[in-house]
Amino acid sequence: MKPGETALIAGFSNEDLSIKLLEMGLLPGTAIRFNFFAPLGDPVCVSVSGYDLSLRLSEARTIGVII
Repeated sequence: MKPGETALIAGFSNEDLSIKLLEMGLLPGTAIRFNFFAPLGDPVCVSVSGYDLSLRLSEARTIGVII
């Protein structure tokens, strides 16, 4: 995704990490907006359910989206 784009969360590619992401509110069917990369590229900032969340790039890559 590019900064400013919004998509729906479809699922996760890493089952172990998906539990952590679900607990943070990243639920399938929820809208997620990609805000920006940190100056060195990692972490990234996304908005979900009315709040901003920082994720490691490796964590963010496990989130499947529908644009």
